[in-house]
Amino acid sequence: MNAYLKISINGQGLYEITHKVAEKVADSGINTGLVTVFIRHTSASLLIQENADPAVMRDLEHWLNRLVPEDDALYTHTLEGPDDMPAHIKGALTAVNLSIPIENAQMVLGTWQGIFLWEHRHMRDEREICINILGD
Repeated sequence: MNAYLKISINGQGLYEITHKVAEKVADSGINTGLVTVFIRHTSASLLIQENADPAVMRDLEHWLNRLVPEDDALYTHTLEGPDDMPAHIKGALTAVNLSIPIENAQMVLGTWQGIFLWEHRHMRDEREICINILGD
């Protein structure tokens, strides 16, 4: 079964989507299986990370922005703005898909784990995520 999510984004940052994915899993009727979450973009990514302390998200963002700065003289792909090529690099360094086991009709996430869309561009837009659920 495939389901789709449209997530409104308001610039760079981590957007928690755990509950939206959990709703799709619950609606699927699957008791035991696997959910794959896939983002259909090259300048955003997905992440499973701690969802209890917002400082974790800030620190991750600051660290990745330091690792992949904007306006680097090495970039030749610059037509779409100074944040575009860094966003592609960040997308290449992180993940575009996640696989999470399902047990008792729920995702088997740890106590502090959440699913995040990680937007790497400054734009305000919408991102599309495909959720594939397989099992019994």
